[in-house]
Amino acid sequence: MSGQAAAGSDPEGGLLALYDRTLPQVYGYLLSRCGNRAEAEDLTAETFFAAVDAVRGDQRVAVSTPWLIGVARHKLVDHWRRRGREERELRAVPTNEAFEDPWDVHLDVLAARRTLERLGPHHRAALTLRYIDGLPVPQVATILDRTVHATEALLVRARAAFRRAYIEHEADDA
Repeated sequence: MSGQAAAGSDPEGGLLALYDRTLPQVYGYLLSRCGNRAEAEDLTAETFFAAVDAVRGDQRVAVSTPWLIGVARHKLVDHWRRRGREERELRAVPTNEAFEDPWDVHLDVLAARRTLERLGPHHRAALTLRYIDGLPVPQVATILDRTVHATEALLVRARAAFRRAYIEHEADDA
């Protein structure tokens, strides 16, 4: 079997073999983006439950490593959305704030990761999908279920929030 498990004579056996091969990749993908072992484990389980549902469902889905990573990405975004709804506070976003683009400067990787963890889930999701996963804005918009213009505005606010949090983090360490 070439990295795929499709619904066939033994879909569960093929899926089990795929699970054994891809678990480190799926878990590593999620852990590197959410930074929390328990959350990464839960999201990994959700990803593989989705694979089981796909294999057992009426549709004939070819479950592969890229398919699993795509499902993991969606599970992570859904997780951030849920978390955002739980943490959401109504607050006004300044519209005329001047800022420099933090991506134009060299960032300390560990400080940047800690800064991302302190951002709201909607900002974290947008920045992760755009700058860590390297997805183009239209694809980020599709994943976040937003228009391209709304996603561009979200990215502007997210970069500004990242810059403020990054500078605060550097000041706290000084």
